[in-house]
Amino acid sequence: MLMKEYRICMPLTVEEYRIGQLYMISKHSHEQSERGEGVEVVQNEPYEDPEHGAGQFTEKRIYLNNKLPSWARAVVPKIFYVTEKAWNYYPYTITEYTCSFLPKFSIHIETKYEDNKGSNDNIFGSEPRDEDTEVWFVDIAYDEIPERHYKESEDLRYFKSKKTNRGLLQEGWINTQDPIMCSYKLVTVKFEVWGLQTRVEQFVHKVIRDVLLLGHRQAFAWVDEWIDMTMEEVREYERATQEATNLKIGTFPPTISISETPLPSSARSGPNSAPSTPLSTEAPEFLSVPKERPRKKSAPETLTLPDPGRRDSIFKLPNFFSWNSSPQPE
Repeated sequence: MLMKEYRICMPLTVEEYRIGQLYMISKHSHEQSERGEGVEVVQNEPYEDPEHGAGQFTEKRIYLNNKLPSWARAVVPKIFYVTEKAWNYYPYTITEYTCSFLPKFSIHIETKYEDNKGSNDNIFGSEPRDEDTEVWFVDIAYDEIPERHYKESEDLRYFKSKKTNRGLLQEGWINTQDPIMCSYKLVTVKFEVWGLQTRVEQFVHKVIRDVLLLGHRQAFAWVDEWIDMTMEEVREYERATQEATNLKIGTFPPTISISETPLPSSARSGPNSAPSTPLSTEAPEFLSVPKERPRKKSAPETLTLPDPGRRDSIFKLPNFFSWNSSPQPE
């Protein structure tokens, strides 16, 4: 097991990001999905927790087979997916990822949001943070992003929001920006396979860091698209994108509805989570397997996030787009 804490600051307020995270996840998921690959929403409905109160439960399947290296595709089932379950009690969420093909593998993400610069060392408990838990600060403007994900329009060093007048983030922006919020994420990765555990867990954390960097960059880069939306509007946007994405990846699950009546807490057990994220990963070199002794091991994949339509066409996506996205943390 390898646990790390990530802190990602953004030039937003926690209340603003309630809308922004839902919009970003839906748009990103739709952009990253294609025929046979992407995020299928299985469930998306209100959930009542005795401790945290009203929230939203989502279950998603992230299909990855075509993104696996050829040697991995040879040993995994033809239909390969990761299950994401999330309980969102914003500003507190929990997200879990599992894979039936790799029962020894799991990811657990606990997330909290606060209006500060990432200065709360005790956010995940009343006791001081365990010194063994590494803390990574992620700078959405100046940390290096994988080249395949770079877009000039999402480069926050040069982006300025027309509606909020925020942007052109300069070196040291975290110390001068107002407003500012921080997304705290406590991530636990488990891959209990002797001989591979340490390397795989470290690799998965690198993938997760890249996903968090990309998603939070996009949330602010798209701020002019969602800043004026109400909760009702972003939920409607999610519904439309969810249907379009499910069609896009070529899955036809039972009709999914986002009901307004909270379910009793006993109806679903588990933690509380954030929106899901698409996955995309390349196997690291250390997982290369000699031809004479192939092993049935595949490197965990990544999560990625998409970009929806203009505000005037938010609720109706063209029929040729298809797949489900869902509301709602890592």
